[in-house]
Amino acid sequence: MNFEYFIAKRIIGSKSYKSSVSAPIIKIGIAAIAIGMIVMMIAAATGTGLQKKIREKTVAFNGHVTISHFDSNESKESITPVSSEQDFYPKFTTVNGVKHIQAVATKFGVIRTETDFEGIVFKGVGSDYNWSYLKDFLVEGTLPNYKDTYSNEVLISKFTADRLGFSSGDSFQIYFAENDLEKAPRILKCNIVGIFNSGFQELDKTYMIGDLKHVQRINKWERNQVGNFEVFLDDFNQLQSKSIEIYQEIPSNLNTLTIKDQYQYVFEWISIFDKNIYGIIGIMILVAGINMITALLVLILERMQMVGILKALGSDNWSIRKVFLYNAAYLIVVGLFWGNIIGFSLLLIQKYFALFPLNPDVYHVTSVPVYIDLPFILLLNIGTFILCLVMLLVPSYIITKITPVKTIKFQ
Repeated sequence: MNFEYFIAKRIIGSKSYKSSVSAPIIKIGIAAIAIGMIVMMIAAATGTGLQKKIREKTVAFNGHVTISHFDSNESKESITPVSSEQDFYPKFTTVNGVKHIQAVATKFGVIRTETDFEGIVFKGVGSDYNWSYLKDFLVEGTLPNYKDTYSNEVLISKFTADRLGFSSGDSFQIYFAENDLEKAPRILKCNIVGIFNSGFQELDKTYMIGDLKHVQRINKWERNQVGNFEVFLDDFNQLQSKSIEIYQEIPSNLNTLTIKDQYQYVFEWISIFDKNIYGIIGIMILVAGINMITALLVLILERMQMVGILKALGSDNWSIRKVFLYNAAYLIVVGLFWGNIIGFSLLLIQKYFALFPLNPDVYHVTSVPVYIDLPFILLLNIGTFILCLVMLLVPSYIITKITPVKTIKFQ
């Protein structure tokens, strides 16, 4: 390090400098960087967390890709049966990235009690059903166990249980209408073995889980006939490409429908979060950069005499500019450090204690979800540092306009 660097760093790091009129401006600049970093981390973690949670919940009840008969309608009820004797079932080995496939069927019914009734979609599942998602949502009781014999065990949502006053261990009757409306409805007695709560109220109030064989019996289907197949993928980001591959591997009378197609309004809504996140990041970096520009200008104006002396000693403009840029970079790093410490603390508190609730009717979750993506946060830190430093190149140009004669003469 040459002489002028040593002098400049000692002066800018001195006690007199820290107690000078620029000290409050410096603190404001550091605070702006820290607050900006906190806001960006919270926006990214909560926005991404909300997207992932909503995706997981829709996938839990429908799979990533649904395979059904081409003439199936858009209702929640299985109308046209599909044979389960397919080359792709029970193992879809011809498409890489398929994690699991399961056969299901749905039937609309009405739960009737002595004082109330509730419309519900009875989702029949079999022994191949993937319970991993619903296991995470289970709040009371246990999961049902469906084997070769008929089972009356069902799972209902907490939303439905609260509306009808049910709890785990209770029994109720559900009525299914016949295709011929002149016939009496079919009645099925169900025993509640568990209650789930996904937090996605639209799904919770729609579905109950029961034995697939009951839907086959009520619809007068054969045991090898199902409503549709639900396909689960390893990577959600490959949803569209894998859906095309799956479609090419199934018979011509079957069709595929992605989860995005089934819930377009939900995925269009959560896609807006990306724009919001990037907008917040851009605004915060701009605000932090402007504050650092102000701090740097104050530093330069307060040290004009020092600049004049360094120029008189032979230092060129760029070497002096680098002194101030190095010190500005140090202030940016301090702001980022405290921003990360406070930001991570707030995110972890929300992640494990869920202090901030949300309305499930609007957001489909009961509390603000948090997803901490460490590579993204690291990239956010690096990007903020570089952009703020680049923004400081312009105000540092004022150093080239300072002449040693005027500054030393003024002294």
